Amino acid sequence: MIESVVVAGAGQTAAVAARTLRRRGFEGRVTLVGAEPHVPYQRPPLSKEYLAGEDGRDELYLLTPDWCASNGVELRLGAAATAIRPAERSLELADGSSLRADALLIATGGRPRRLPGIEGDRVRYLRTIEDADRLRAELRPGARVVVIGAGFVGCEVASTAIDLGAQVTLVEQAGRPLGHVLGDLMGDVMAALLRTGGVDLRTGEKVEGYAETASGAVVTTSGGASLEADVVVVGAGMVPNVEAVTGAGIETAGGIPADEYCRTSVDGVYAAGDIALQWRPELGRRVRAEHFDNANAQGMAAAKNILGGKSAHTAPPWFWSDQFGRNLQHAGHCDGADRVVVRGRVEDFDFVAFHLAGGVLRGAFAVDRGGDLAVARQLIGAGAAPDPDVLRDEDADLTEIFDTL
Repeated sequence: MIESVVVAGAGQTAAVAARTLRRRGFEGRVTLVGAEPHVPYQRPPLSKEYLAGEDGRDELYLLTPDWCASNGVELRLGAAATAIRPAERSLELADGSSLRADALLIATGGRPRRLPGIEGDRVRYLRTIEDADRLRAELRPGARVVVIGAGFVGCEVASTAIDLGAQVTLVEQAGRPLGHVLGDLMGDVMAALLRTGGVDLRTGEKVEGYAETASGAVVTTSGGASLEADVVVVGAGMVPNVEAVTGAGIETAGGIPADEYCRTSVDGVYAAGDIALQWRPELGRRVRAEHFDNANAQGMAAAKNILGGKSAHTAPPWFWSDQFGRNLQHAGHCDGADRVVVRGRVEDFDFVAFHLAGGVLRGAFAVDRGGDLAVARQLIGAGAAPDPDVLRDEDADLTEIFDTL
């Protein structure tokens, strides 16, 4: 009988897990432990609407103190878990207290990857509300902004900064933005979108030096550039927060391994969200996804399974991004594709690209084609092998592909 649940973490995954537990009738103790002083909030707007000043803090929050109080959810905020002991299903907190529960959900998320030698008063990383507040004050018209790393966060920051009137240079050591996620062809499309939007994109260049002067900062690259900046934003990916997990029973290299039910190798201990290295049967390997939808789905699945269910998280990964007035969406896995079929016009940034491997639809990437992408998500989940001619035909109804499955 489960009478108490402790969640190590107080972000998106924790909020969804807490709501799911209460909605499914769990009446036991629920405690969320978070390092930040805030109630659980959404992070995606930090690089978009919130950073742009369009949304306020209240629009970020997922749970309110009143909701938590009325639903009996205890918040232990501003006191990070310094030791998570899976075998005992217990936590030790920075304030010296400790907690133990019948079920433990590890959802500690991650932190920005730091670049050696890139530190100083003008360097910014973006992960928290405070990070976004500080950066927003610096994205004024005419500001010189250098962004290091052309992942989704780096690209979103670049787009927001351009909208606010800043001058943006984006440095990416790979040959194209997001090529490792979207493939070379779509990586080139992302490069065109950034440059069309006004970004000075420099690909294939590594940052080799950083220095601060009386008037700003200078970033030097392997291409011989010396880029002057008022602020430097580092978007070099995320490192999962696994350091507090101690004791035998759970590996922590690259994340916390979990099965499709979010169960770890220790009975009564679950992992979900950015930290979970989850087994994906359709791929035959583990995947750690750092997306809003993944955090939602895994948080819900973990809560259901804590209560004795058997809810597998097997839906294809899906995420979106808003940049330069365009809506970008991605589903599934584009890596490993041997064929890309395009529906629409890439040159107009109005298309969906279907990525197939051995004829099977594995992934899709769309710009301003949310409807097509929604169908693609379902086809990917069904393991469909659609006719490429139907995929590219603008007059064909993609939903009719289901009739052939």
